[in-house]
Amino acid sequence: MPIATPEVYADMLDRAKAGSFAYPAINVSSSQTLNAALKGFADAGSDGIIQVSTGGADYLSGPSIKNMVSGSLAFAAYAHEVAKNYPVNIALHTDHCPKDKLDGFVRPLLAASTERVQAGGTPWFQSHMWDGSAVPLDENLSIAQELLALAKAANVILEIEVGVVGGEEDGVEGAIDEKLYSTPEDAIATIKALGAGENGRYLTALTFGNVHGVYKPGNVKLRPEILLQAQQAAAKELGLSDDARPFDLVFHGGSGSLPEEISAAVDNGVVKMNVDTDTQYAFTRRIADWMISGYAGVLKVDGEVGNKKQYDPRAWGKAAEEAMAVRIVEACTALRSAGTHQ
Repeated sequence: MPIATPEVYADMLDRAKAGSFAYPAINVSSSQTLNAALKGFADAGSDGIIQVSTGGADYLSGPSIKNMVSGSLAFAAYAHEVAKNYPVNIALHTDHCPKDKLDGFVRPLLAASTERVQAGGTPWFQSHMWDGSAVPLDENLSIAQELLALAKAANVILEIEVGVVGGEEDGVEGAIDEKLYSTPEDAIATIKALGAGENGRYLTALTFGNVHGVYKPGNVKLRPEILLQAQQAAAKELGLSDDARPFDLVFHGGSGSLPEEISAAVDNGVVKMNVDTDTQYAFTRRIADWMISGYAGVLKVDGEVGNKKQYDPRAWGKAAEEAMAVRIVEACTALRSAGTHQ
């Protein structure tokens, strides 16, 4: 299917919230990992989200070029073409963008999508993330207001972060402190600043103990009930019933999360969960297995010529893509999106 239109993406998110499931949002940084993500979603019978970070966009432009915009647009153009051959809907997203990179990443990409939409097309990306976790909440929401207006004009959904995800990802680092837990007051401030969809649709990454990086299950102290408290505070502010879920929530820093924590987060309104560390490992672990078990063919050992079929990048690349796709099916199953494609 073609990359999701804005209308299809909105329907994906609506169905996720109504059906109490969430989509894995898979970070990619190459055509191989993009193809692995597409296969994983297709194998799971799940629509999905594929995203690039600032570092991934840099890498996609060429390691010696480091241009986030050209890397992102090249990724999007490739994805728009190859996704046509898969039977699921895929939305494209850009991940964490801090304040100092907005002018070199999100703003020019929004401008490119606006130009495309005005010419009668669809946006390059279906959503972009503004990561204001490193600035005071007032400034975070003020910048979000500006970006939300630009996103609305481009028919794009904005993702924001309220609170701080601990750990580090692509140079954005969060301390492990009380800011790991968003408050009901944060939720109310967000609603007051951005509205409840009338000013443009947005996704909200509230924090409930999330930490980027690699952790064993049980080491990350998540408190999914914080998401419910935020939803209830926002509902009260909007005059809605106590069981309403005004926010479309995003789950960041999920590596090492327990199944029951993931399930509770989805029940409390999470519709998107970022998956990066686990799929990186699945991809690279399979390459390591290939190289170690077949080293005599990969290397020219003892004056021999090796085995081209083993060191051909397509050979080990296919194996790595398959392993990553299997991990994505697992993520779809955990988030209950497997089999939900319509």
